Amino acid sequence: MIATFTALILAHVLADFVLQTYAMVKHKRGPRVMALHTAIVLLTAQATTGQIAAPELLLLAAAHLIIDCIKIYGGFRSFSAFLVDQIAHVATIAAIASFAPTLWSTGAWAVQPWLLPAMALFTGFIVTLTAGQHAIALLMRPYAMRIRNNGLRDGGHQIGLLERGLIFLFILKNLPVPTGFLITAKSVLRFGTASRDQRTAEYVIIGTLASFGWALLAALATQAALGHLPPLEIAPPAP
Repeated sequence: MIATFTALILAHVLADFVLQTYAMVKHKRGPRVMALHTAIVLLTAQATTGQIAAPELLLLAAAHLIIDCIKIYGGFRSFSAFLVDQIAHVATIAAIASFAPTLWSTGAWAVQPWLLPAMALFTGFIVTLTAGQHAIALLMRPYAMRIRNNGLRDGGHQIGLLERGLIFLFILKNLPVPTGFLITAKSVLRFGTASRDQRTAEYVIIGTLASFGWALLAALATQAALGHLPPLEIAPPAP
């Protein structure tokens, strides 16, 4: 089950956070865009599992469509709605993996077991960086209009990507000390600006803790998944 779940989770994050463009998100209420996204969900699931005609993947795509329709047409756009939406998708994937645990073992890539930990790592990076950026932006959106932003254009976006990426790597390498140093360094660098404006200080603290917390959870989840998967070793070619 864990192998199928790993492959399907990668398919999900690819479909939702890599292959779904800003234009698709903006116009997702349109039936054509919704149908395109659903087709991408199906294609990524087929690609990661190595299955083409598995009916379970059609069921997964249909469930994804239903969940997205509830979110989009219900007008749910908050951070909590995003979390509920993603939890529903993950629960659906877990149900499919439980119902059809052999999707991976009977797929085209089963002869390459090293792909599973590689998929888990890739999923972790996407969740940490891209999904994390979207989630933190939703969380901070109610506060963003209340502060003055005189920094570089997209500077906060780049800082968030870098800090979450570094934390993800540090945790996977079992290096908690650099993680603490990173938190301290950012606090020191932001102290001058934040100390002159209470709103900015609170905004920075909330955003930083949320970003760091997201990265920590993603890294720990990836670490736990890797513990249940084959080692990331590519066998040398036979002589």
